[in-house]
Amino acid sequence: MAKDPADAFADALSYATDASQRLVLFLDALRQRGLQYEEHLAQLAPHVLDYDTELVCDGRSLPRPVNYVVVRIAPPPGMVVDKVKRPFVIVDPRAGHGPGIGGFKADSEIGVAMRAGHPCYFVGFLPDAVPGQTIEDVALAEAVFLEAVIARHPEADGKPCVVGNCQAGWAVMILAALRPELFGPIILAGSPLSYWAGVKGQNPMRYAGGLLGGSWLTALTSDLGAGTFDGAWLVQNFESQNPANTLWSKQYNLYSKIDTEVERYLGFEKWWGGHVTLNAEEIQFIVDELFIGNRLACGEIRTSDGTAIDLRNIRSPIVVFCSKGDNITPPQQALDWILDLYGSVDEIRSYGQTIVYAIHDKIGHLGIFVSAGVARKEHDEFASNIDFIDVLPPGLYEAIFEPKTGTEANPDLVSGEWVMRCEARTLDDIRALGGNELEDERRFATVARVSEINLSLYRALVQPWIQMNANPAVAGAMRAMHPLRLQYEIFGSRNPFFSWLDVAAPKMRQERQQVADDNVFLKAQEAASAQIVGALDNWRQIVERISEQTFRTVYGSPLLQSAVGIDTHSQRRPRDAPKSKLHAELLAKRIEELRASMASGDMLNACVRALLYVGMARESADERSFEAIRRLRRQGQHLRRLTLSEFKALTREQFFMLLIDQAEALRTLPGLLPPDHEGRTAAFKLIEQVATARGSLSGEAADRLEEIRRLFEVASPMGSNPPGKLHVATRQRA
Repeated sequence: MAKDPADAFADALSYATDASQRLVLFLDALRQRGLQYEEHLAQLAPHVLDYDTELVCDGRSLPRPVNYVVVRIAPPPGMVVDKVKRPFVIVDPRAGHGPGIGGFKADSEIGVAMRAGHPCYFVGFLPDAVPGQTIEDVALAEAVFLEAVIARHPEADGKPCVVGNCQAGWAVMILAALRPELFGPIILAGSPLSYWAGVKGQNPMRYAGGLLGGSWLTALTSDLGAGTFDGAWLVQNFESQNPANTLWSKQYNLYSKIDTEVERYLGFEKWWGGHVTLNAEEIQFIVDELFIGNRLACGEIRTSDGTAIDLRNIRSPIVVFCSKGDNITPPQQALDWILDLYGSVDEIRSYGQTIVYAIHDKIGHLGIFVSAGVARKEHDEFASNIDFIDVLPPGLYEAIFEPKTGTEANPDLVSGEWVMRCEARTLDDIRALGGNELEDERRFATVARVSEINLSLYRALVQPWIQMNANPAVAGAMRAMHPLRLQYEIFGSRNPFFSWLDVAAPKMRQERQQVADDNVFLKAQEAASAQIVGALDNWRQIVERISEQTFRTVYGSPLLQSAVGIDTHSQRRPRDAPKSKLHAELLAKRIEELRASMASGDMLNACVRALLYVGMARESADERSFEAIRRLRRQGQHLRRLTLSEFKALTREQFFMLLIDQAEALRTLPGLLPPDHEGRTAAFKLIEQVATARGSLSGEAADRLEEIRRLFEVASPMGSNPPGKLHVATRQRA
């Protein structure tokens, strides 16, 4: 039914009033952004942390100075941290933006860690690198930072948990491989470690290096910057992945929600516009060794003294948090390093490694760090259960989060609003996410070779001329003229054409008249916006298809592959982590030591072995079981007390005994028990209490608990299978 002309005119007038007011307030928000940008850059150490800090160590004072610092986060009033709990160290990425995104609001990685009672530290950086600093220098500085944190917490029940956000993840892993003794659990949030990985038809960012001909363009950009690489280029690469959001949605969302969105928008833009620089040596290492070379997971990166960086040296549990909605670090790039390093879960265990991964269904890359919902769920659960993760037996697990309803078994053992469970997984579960075929690996290996050739040609033929004519003044002018910086500068204080907003904006807020939601012109505006987004998304998809097709055609050419030395007939992947005979020999020796010590130990050894035996039938672990153990440790009437690290070592020892020879581990278990019946009965009750903390047992787990009952010489409540008829299972679980 057509509207009355008078109503239509009223709708038009109302919409015109609303739209004009929105426009003024929108321009004012952009002006506030510009002024905020100027103020932020004027600071000596700009950051977006929402907490007071205390400087612990300044990297500029080290023998090999760097522009990094570590600060202690001061808990807000009313928040108390526990000196016995391990500290958390949050490391933000230096990927074009300034530091602080890991703690820029209460619902953040820092916020949830402190709410869980952990002291918190933050590793950030200054806007400009120290001349000559390298990625290795940064790693050495971060080792000093961790030593300082450890020294401040002598009573802590475990080494620091280190969180590496995005690009900081690979930096943390490099240091953990070189100095494993400094680390407690490691959390990698949206961190790419396997840069070639992805799925055909998706993840187009991995093709960029090949389409640009390799890293010569990185070297050219650094040379034009007089030895400095402008991080704004990295931010622009990120923005180019989603032109609909960059060119339209972000601005339209502010305009359409101008009455409620300004504060959130300005808070995010403060970080998004805080561009920093890198040295030429740093960015060249990142692009050559990681983005294009993909050398980290295969152990091909070496330090200045020749030490190979082997991620299998890491002894701390590794938690990988990624998302299917992340087009910057898709799950394949976050997880496929595991496939590069290990041939099976047994091999993971042979290195004593524990890897836990969690995959979000839809959150985008930035949401992994900035989403309040993610902070309250995944990051909160990791922080609350970090000791539980630390004592998990070696292997590969997926973290599953289920909402706490209050109807589950023992809800008082659950610390937060979610119940965290770690399910055992195999490498096939990671492969099922999708990944490269052998032909794809050859294509990326060809890109790496072409990049080396082009970089060598650039350095021989062009670089001397560029470096001869480049100077800091011109480089500074080029950085100031970068399009991403100009979009802030144009609305800043030096533009007199927007000074009228100082008077107009307050007046518009005072006279604000919002249009009704059912206004036909407002609906037309929303429809037009949706069409613009759809058109830009279609354009992106076309560009991505053409880019992928071009990449696959050019670098899939057998002639090009042969020309750069890629064997087109080999069935081996171009990059495989080397195997060590020494590791196999040490492993065989360790197995013999464990076999010889199966009959040694006390009741605590027996209890842990029994719990693991029952738990292995479930192939999962629940936070409630660990919380039950934690509470029993406080009682300690029948069992000697251990520190967390001692308990972890004991758990791993007993777990490996069960893996090596389950039958012998169970046969020797009664010899570890004391002679008094009362002590055995009490110990079994503790075992039963922990084993059933997540609910009553059934199936094989229940059968195993019954076996343990008889081993502890406790009569079966059903009166069947007397102790003399004990059946010892010989099933071996890989």
